[in-house]
Amino acid sequence: MEVEKMDENEWKYHGEGNQSLVVSHCQRCVVLRFLKSPPNQTKTSQEILHHLQNIVDFGKHVMKQFFGENYVHHGEIIQLPLDFVRQLCLKIQPERPECRCDKDMDTRSGFAMCLPNLTRPQSYRLAEHRPLLCIEIKPKCGFIPFSSHVSQEIKHKVCRYCMHQHLKVANGKWKRPSKYCPLDLFSGNKQRMHFALKSLLQEAQNNLKIFKNGELIYGCKDDQDCVSDWNELARHLKPFFFPSNGLVSGPHCTRTIVKELIQVITMTLLSSTDTCRAGDMKTVPVSQGRSYCEASAFNKELVRNGKHKLESSGLPRGCLLYKTLQAQMLDMLDIEGLYPLYSRVEQYLEEFPEERSTLQIDGPYNEAFYEKLLDLSTEDDGTVAFALTKVQQYRIAMTAKDCSIMIALSPCLQDECSEQRSVVLASKSRFTFSVSVLDLDLKPYESIPHQYKLDGEIVNYYLKNVQAKDDPVMSNLFKENEDCTLVLHKV
Repeated sequence: MEVEKMDENEWKYHGEGNQSLVVSHCQRCVVLRFLKSPPNQTKTSQEILHHLQNIVDFGKHVMKQFFGENYVHHGEIIQLPLDFVRQLCLKIQPERPECRCDKDMDTRSGFAMCLPNLTRPQSYRLAEHRPLLCIEIKPKCGFIPFSSHVSQEIKHKVCRYCMHQHLKVANGKWKRPSKYCPLDLFSGNKQRMHFALKSLLQEAQNNLKIFKNGELIYGCKDDQDCVSDWNELARHLKPFFFPSNGLVSGPHCTRTIVKELIQVITMTLLSSTDTCRAGDMKTVPVSQGRSYCEASAFNKELVRNGKHKLESSGLPRGCLLYKTLQAQMLDMLDIEGLYPLYSRVEQYLEEFPEERSTLQIDGPYNEAFYEKLLDLSTEDDGTVAFALTKVQQYRIAMTAKDCSIMIALSPCLQDECSEQRSVVLASKSRFTFSVSVLDLDLKPYESIPHQYKLDGEIVNYYLKNVQAKDDPVMSNLFKENEDCTLVLHKV
């Protein structure tokens, strides 16, 4: 790709995270990802190149093994003319949210990652005129800790996401808690999945975004109160789902279109389009933990209606949700069991700091790094090697807990569909689609103490301010279901 021949006006601001900023091209199916840092912490060109290379290698040699060739797009590093980068930075600066402007885009090294634009289906080339729809979901952690190291019983009953919602509202990040519970989405039960997706649409926060032809049409642009305008969303979606029927505007039309959207998302999430090496590894036994969260609005509604049986259909083994859950469950000890092992590694590094590179804490993320992750034993032999393996597995799990799933859809006619294309059917239309996973940067080793502290804050706040106010009758009703397990079926 000859970026130097492109006018910077053809690129637009796409979004950003804590460490990087992304722009996408208006015509070509590519995005550029630039590193960013505080103004007083400028990195050298070689440091930036090394950082980017670690990101590419981690996606290529590690996460692609867990998720599969078709789901992970690790990209490549390119070097751009500095004048082009500076002009691009000036163009997109006014579009950046104010809270993100405390860090500057790297304009000195010229290095960036070139990635496919995942708002478009990846399996084949589309005609330029073809409309595009993309749903980005950040599913979060899909299981409840089953580790014996957990000190508070509430963690065996209520998932991390549902507890964290209350602390976020108390801290002013959101105005109200979401009804979304990750365990409902990961259940494989279509009724529960539909409820989870509807809850995300009602309270998107930063867990759901919808793009039309690459433009954000639904979801929060930043940490703020999101106003869910389903009528406006339905107006955007109607040409995709009901291209030629007589539906008119109104609440019935809106509900119908949203229902179609949820159905299509569910079918794509349960689809299987790839295989991966980790699919053949010994899997973490999901049945050790319960398959539902007591705080889930779906489950509470069941209990109120006198229906105590919580159905769990299980996820198809090849679907992306299954692979995501398996990667998440490399967190076998919970942060409470992991933190002492992290301290063991830290103590070793204090005595032998030169061993940090040998232990591959900061890379390289190669085949040897991946092979060490496959040891799922939990018997602590007191060695640094055991502790380090669990720490690295935890970092992988945290990465999978915070990844995003991109579902790209494009309408197609019946005679355009072929066996080489993944197709999903709606009531009045059909779509070619691709499912991808992104935000797969390895979570920093240094973030583990923060995670340990945050875990305590989340649990303590929930126990003090939420559980104490819950109806005790609800808890007693849930006890009848404590033997419920999630069974994963091979398909």
